[in-house]
Amino acid sequence: MLGEYRIIGRRASEIAASVELGVGSGDLPPGQLLPPMRELAAALGVNPNTVAAAYRTLRERGVIETDGRRGSRVRPRPASTPRESIRVDAPHGVRDVSTGNPDPALLPALGDALAAAARRNADRPGLYGQEAVVPDLARMARAAFDADGLPNGPVGVTSGSLDAIERVLAAHLKPGDAVAIEDPGWGSLLDLVPALGLRAVPVAVDDEGPLPGDVDRALRQGARALVVTDRAQNPTGAAVGATRAGELRTVLAAHPHVLLIEDDHGHAIVDLPLHPLAGGTRHWALVRSTAKAYGPDLRLAVLTGDPVTLDRVRGRQRLGPGWVSRLLQYAVVDLWASGAVDPAAVARSYGERRSALIAALDERGVAAHGRSGMNVWVPVPDETGVVARLLHAGWAVAPGARFRMSAPPGVRLTVSPLTAADIGPVADVLASAAGPAPERRYD
Repeated sequence: MLGEYRIIGRRASEIAASVELGVGSGDLPPGQLLPPMRELAAALGVNPNTVAAAYRTLRERGVIETDGRRGSRVRPRPASTPRESIRVDAPHGVRDVSTGNPDPALLPALGDALAAAARRNADRPGLYGQEAVVPDLARMARAAFDADGLPNGPVGVTSGSLDAIERVLAAHLKPGDAVAIEDPGWGSLLDLVPALGLRAVPVAVDDEGPLPGDVDRALRQGARALVVTDRAQNPTGAAVGATRAGELRTVLAAHPHVLLIEDDHGHAIVDLPLHPLAGGTRHWALVRSTAKAYGPDLRLAVLTGDPVTLDRVRGRQRLGPGWVSRLLQYAVVDLWASGAVDPAAVARSYGERRSALIAALDERGVAAHGRSGMNVWVPVPDETGVVARLLHAGWAVAPGARFRMSAPPGVRLTVSPLTAADIGPVADVLASAAGPAPERRYD
């Protein structure tokens, strides 16, 4: 089963290390099926529980994945090679539209907010034993959740959306469980799920979000959690509309024990209304990050959810970092209270660039997607070739492989660095690159 490679060891730690050594050396390639636990135990002369412990360690480290009776196999992408490494480094003189960063011109100045946070801290220094969530932040976040129709629930604060999603998944799931996630979807999430020892189940996405039929199939096949991006989905720009939300709620109503996680990626940068799915399942959470509207370095997200989920998240958080810096929380309170960001103006700025690029590509016979947010997704027949040809023409785009599992190839462009004058040239280059490769003759 393993070719020439022999797994060795008498202890669980030794067996796990032997498998990791084989994965690292390439002797156990991605997708390699491992021996059944009893079979390996017999070959090594150890108790099956020892092998079970080794496999459990490997799942938790993200080295292998387990699919019920189909057995355990090496993960298709080892956790040590994150999708973030699938990127194009833009050399000098090349325009970089691959990063996913917001437009710095649309971010608020932080000086006043940080000064206000410092003054608050001077009045009441942050010390051990104080509340983890600043009351003003909790109140403002809860009011915004209420205005968007979210069910009532406690408020938590984490170090960004991915931190929140990881904590919610860990609060309910165990290694080997399946999670339904969007495909194409957020590359960091596609890495996080297997790194937690969980199994990712792809769900196709269109401009309105996850396809209800795909979600139903994934949940019927045993997925214990579903992660949905409500607005400004990365990389496609999808946004869940009212009709799609109703269809997804109907699907979720038939699976009340599924953990629902919603990522409102478009918070404060889109002008489309939120259509939350929460309420039809027993356990749920919705996350909002400050990254895109207020700056990635604030590293703060607010979340709400059912009491059990939030209690588990906050309880585990107390045993780790304890809390997110109250100085940052005070700064966000000031930014929110002062109206430092005009969501309508930000949404209009991104929308104009996004719509102009999509229209220009359409005029050139290239289909593209980008209903909301700052990204445009362009399906292409040859992803590697298109990326290379664009780079040669002076444009760096994000390879679609960073964002997809089984979805067809594509590339992602972030409109943040684009001006009106850039739209025509980048559309010309992309249309040329996405077409048939030029024929070459070698005599």
